[in-house]
Amino acid sequence: VQLQASGGGLVQPGGSLRLTCAASSGIFNNGIMVWYRQAPGKQREMVALISSLGSTQLVDSVKGRFSISLNNANDRAYLQMNNLKPEDTGVYYCNTIPQRAWGQGTLVTVSS
Repeated sequence: VQLQASGGGLVQPGGSLRLTCAASSGIFNNGIMVWYRQAPGKQREMVALISSLGSTQLVDSVKGRFSISLNNANDRAYLQMNNLKPEDTGVYYCNTIPQRAWGQGTLVTVSS
């Protein structure tokens, strides 16, 4: 089982990015998909999650700016990030509940 995050980059404050999580076939069907981020010098934290039925939760700091979605047909999950702020900077990872081996994250840098 592999989980691969991509789509990060350097963006100015107020900009947008769309992250993609590519997963092995079917692993989103029966669990919960979670986006995490790890800011420099800080612990990894949950940012957003989505169930296989489409229920979502986001941490307060990203509500109204980020959205999470799932495409079970192609085993992809997405994190749309709008109005990015410098404090959103970090390495973003995707995983599931129950947790699997961590894959490679993608770096998001928000800076002018």
